[in-house]
Amino acid sequence: MPEVLTATTRRVFKIDINAPIEAVWKEITRTDAPILCFFNNRMSLSRGGLVPGSKIAMRSPDGKWTGVVGTIFVCEPPHRFGHTFRFTNLDDPECKVIYELKPGKSGGTEFTLIVEDLAVGTKTAKQMTDGGTMIINTLKSVMETGKATFGMRCLFGMIKVLGPVMTPKVCRSENWPVD
Repeated sequence: MPEVLTATTRRVFKIDINAPIEAVWKEITRTDAPILCFFNNRMSLSRGGLVPGSKIAMRSPDGKWTGVVGTIFVCEPPHRFGHTFRFTNLDDPECKVIYELKPGKSGGTEFTLIVEDLAVGTKTAKQMTDGGTMIINTLKSVMETGKATFGMRCLFGMIKVLGPVMTPKVCRSENWPVD
């Protein structure tokens, strides 16, 4: 049987944030609370912690649901963090997500979100393309004002109410252990 090649694409989202690199790094790698720019999910890591080879899962604030899983492939604090990425409710191929932080204007941070190896035409590609702008704008708002945008806070409320009813059973966290 011939090998089937899947067309892939790359998306880059960039924004300047008026906050120090170390603070932005801490926000995107925190495990002690939900990460607002990542749709209010909490990062869970395997026992190895924030190092290449560790498993990563993005879970609902109560830990009952897992929306994203992957494996860390780069971690260079506070400048570069990358992991594979797969939505638990989709059978799409995984992609890669890379966060790059550089000194920005006026002592702030230039934040870049790169999504690589997106399989063209998949639901993952559409969600990642649509979600990238929301992620960087929410991160900027959180870092500069201490809270997510009003629209994102409304979305979090809807997810809290409808999530348990609308989330497929395959996304239950017991189906996606990190250890």
